[in-house]
Order: sequence, then structure tokens, then C-alpha cells
Amino acid sequence: MKFFKTTITVATVFVFALFITSCKNEKKTANEEMNHETEMKSDNHNEMGHDNSDGHHDNDMATTSEKRDIQASTQKNAATTPIIDAYFQIKNGLVADDKDAAAKGGKALLAAFSGFDMSKLTGDTHKEYMEIYEDAKEQAEHIVKSPIDHQREHFETLTTDINDLITLLGTEKKMYQAFCPMA
Repeated sequence: MKFFKTTITVATVFVFALFITSCKNEKKTANEEMNHETEMKSDNHNEMGHDNSDGHHDNDMATTSEKRDIQASTQKNAATTPIIDAYFQIKNGLVADDKDAAAKGGKALLAAFSGFDMSKLTGDTHKEYMEIYEDAKEQAEHIVKSPIDHQREHFETLTTDINDLITLLGTEKKMYQAFCPMA
């Protein structure tokens, strides 16, 4: 009888210790997952060749914990539609793991930028557009001639350029930006 009580006591202590330990690890895992969900990738935007001194491109998320509201242009601008359509063509090619479709989208993007009418842009808007154009053109040229893994790297930078373009000039399309934590 004494052996039975000792065995039950030891088993109870063991189960209780296991319960406490697994609850503690579960909280730690939940906190770790929460940190991963709130992390943001911060590329060095200044190395992309944009002049960010105008205050429109505060990409210093790595050093501040301040929340930012993205102020996109609400103007309807049909002139950006061919550029955005070509951008989506690249995106769809990359989603389908189709290097050739992404390259075709890159060619379409180069053509769309070449066909863009800059005559309506003035002053700072024209200057900012030219900075975006130069960088986006470089990314599109690399997408046209690169293997798919390299295309994805350039697409990431191109996305920043297209976001800047939409913020600067607007679009007639309703667009949403998705964030993929696996990227």
C-alpha cells in the first residue's frame, strides 16, 4: 500500500512538472511567433539611387518603432495603367515560376515607361518621376535577362519603385499591397 501511494505521488509530481514546463514553452513560442509576425524587412532604400530628402520616403523602419500611415495619392491617373499592368505581368510570371513570362513582363514594363507622357509632370514631380524611372528601368532590364531567382530579387526592388510611382502620380485602379512574411 505504501509503495502504491509513493508511485501515485511521484507520477502526480511528474505530470504536474510536465504540465508546468509545457505551458511555459508554449508562452515562449507564442511570443516568438508574435515577434515574427511584426517584423518588417528593411532594405537600404538609399542605395537604390532615389533622392529621399524630400520627406516622402522615410524608410527608416529598422531604427524606429514608430507606426507610419502610408499616404497614397488619391488622384485618378490613367497614364500609370500600362506601367502597373506590366508590373502585374511580371508578378504573375514569378508567381507561376515562369521565367519567360516574367521576362516578357519586364519588356512590357520597359515599353510602358518609354511610352509614358512626361510632359504633364513639372518641377519636383518630374524630378522624382525620373529617379523612380531610372531605378525601375534598371530593375526591369535585369528581370528581362536573369534567371528566376535573380528576377525575384530585382522584383522586390521594383515593387518599391512602383509603390513610389503610385504614391507620386496615383492610379485609376484600386490596388492592395500584400505582405508575405515568407518572402
